[in-house]
Amino acid sequence: MIVEKFETITLINGDCMEYMCKQPDNSFDLAIVDPPYGIGEDGTKNHTRGNLAKGKKYKPYCNGNQKPSKEYFNELFRVSKNQIIWGANHFIENCAKNSTAWIIWDKQNGETDFADCELAYSSFKIAARKFTFRWAGMLQGNMKNKEIRIHPNQKPVALYEWILRYYSKHGDKILDTHAGSMSSCIACHNGNYEMTAIEIDIDYYIAGKQRLLNHQAQQRLFV
Repeated sequence: MIVEKFETITLINGDCMEYMCKQPDNSFDLAIVDPPYGIGEDGTKNHTRGNLAKGKKYKPYCNGNQKPSKEYFNELFRVSKNQIIWGANHFIENCAKNSTAWIIWDKQNGETDFADCELAYSSFKIAARKFTFRWAGMLQGNMKNKEIRIHPNQKPVALYEWILRYYSKHGDKILDTHAGSMSSCIACHNGNYEMTAIEIDIDYYIAGKQRLLNHQAQQRLFV
């Protein structure tokens, strides 16, 4: 297991279950996680699907086609006080908790065969909320500051910034068990949150870490 710290962000290359099992109850105020959905979208076929929107070719990542286990959710709910879980509609049998506060990300895909939206379970006792941000190939919600896509399941930094704005408070400790492209890390860095982010795939860990370091360096240069 590799553990590195970059300002307020701690990055771990390793198994999230191995890490969580060693943490005390309620170690984190909020877990924002995006585990594999178990539907084959690990980068293997992304470049071949879609007659309407051409996908980019990515390296398949570790355990990409495996749904998280019941034990994973047991540990996640134990170590965090609140949770936002992307793709929970794909493994609701292992995430069997009622919620009035599901989050809908409208990706504004238009006439494509990719999903129009993604859903996230939320443990908060509030109404359901929708975030609208275009994420369709070369077209993004912020075309002036386009993000380079390095991961097949990458989510925009703006999505995580919105989540932090509405579902967290200053001083919260954040956990991401499947950090991937590190978009969540960049959002937490921007908001000065203390965060622990875990990624098991060494290649995506290195790429995501470099993305975070580039962002931090650019911010320091700007300041």
